[in-house]
Amino acid sequence: MATVDIKVPSPGESISEVRIAQWLVKTGDVVEKDQPIAEIDSDKATLELSAEEAGKIEILAEEDATVSVGDVVARIDTSVKPEKKAAAKEPVSAASTSKADKPAVAAAPVAANSAAATHATPVAKAVMADKGITADKLKGTGPNGRITRSDVDAYVSAGIDASGVTLYGWGGTREQGRARMSTLRKKVGERLVSVKNQTAMLTTFNEVDMSAVMDLRNKYKDKFKEEKGVSLGFMSFFTKAVTEALHLFPNVNGQIDGDEVITFDYADIGIAVSSPKGLMVPVLRNAEKLSLAEIEGGIKTLAIKARDGKLSIDEMTGGTFTITNGGVFGSMLSTPIINPPQSAILGMHNIVDRPVAVNGQVVIRPVMYLALSYDHRIIDGKESVSFLMAIKQMIEDPTKLVFGGKEPGEVLLGL
Repeated sequence: MATVDIKVPSPGESISEVRIAQWLVKTGDVVEKDQPIAEIDSDKATLELSAEEAGKIEILAEEDATVSVGDVVARIDTSVKPEKKAAAKEPVSAASTSKADKPAVAAAPVAANSAAATHATPVAKAVMADKGITADKLKGTGPNGRITRSDVDAYVSAGIDASGVTLYGWGGTREQGRARMSTLRKKVGERLVSVKNQTAMLTTFNEVDMSAVMDLRNKYKDKFKEEKGVSLGFMSFFTKAVTEALHLFPNVNGQIDGDEVITFDYADIGIAVSSPKGLMVPVLRNAEKLSLAEIEGGIKTLAIKARDGKLSIDEMTGGTFTITNGGVFGSMLSTPIINPPQSAILGMHNIVDRPVAVNGQVVIRPVMYLALSYDHRIIDGKESVSFLMAIKQMIEDPTKLVFGGKEPGEVLLGL
């Protein structure tokens, strides 16, 4: 009997242990080569474990168990091959089809659908749980009949039977739920607590008039999407403004390493995104060299990967500065927590029409509050305030984004 051992791969440097988050198959199942068989949690990301060969699988590690990199967690008997899909049968004439045959014909799709519903992508599971949809109601269109996000969306768009929905509130059973915290969530929590305990974190605030950026966006958004293939949002403007401000104030782009301060001549910007697995901060590399379209495209790609649980370890590490946008959830104001070992983080918030004084007149303008949390050990108060002011000025006058944060006249005169 030829067998292949399935070992825990290394998710990245310095990671020695992972947790078996979920088995997607069970002992005795016959799997295809490269079929996802398990999800494993590390302290940086959730990854899929795939079958290296086709055959009959034997699971050797319990779900929720903590295992070391290199451990054998499953074994595949390659002498057992998956059954080939049956060829389509010849059409049967109506005259030769009896009533007794009809139930068997109708039962085939049900059985197939039941098999397809045995596993779903992490994102699909999260949406199903949120919408209260059970797997038996869905037909998987992914590899090996796996249920995908698009399958769930298609079901939702077709309409959900609301006959079982009650309007009498929730709960009432007095039951409690308890689930083990994921390795990623646990690690994020530990890092956030360590920031509060090990840094001199302060937050400074300012407000920015979004009129100029909104006017520019409204004027060119259709042409931008047509020519660049991506939508023009606000994140690209703020990311570009941040990279220019980091060039003006390099300590904000720095890190403390023991008794030394490290500064970088590049801006790898972490973009905080919400995913079914919790908060993730994928990194946009060399953002200082990217155009607005490249920034928008990069952020979109990273957000989709985070949503689908496809981010690699490399895409999650090495940032020099982070931007988080609580405004997408309606947050008016917050104090974001630094993402270590970085020294600062910018918090964006929702845009609200507010009365402001302009040339002695009260006018209504779209205003966003900005928050910059920073490590006072490396960044002085003057630096932090000036950095945030530079971002404010570039957003309120987007032409400065083209001239390194300066007025066009200053650049022309060499000032």
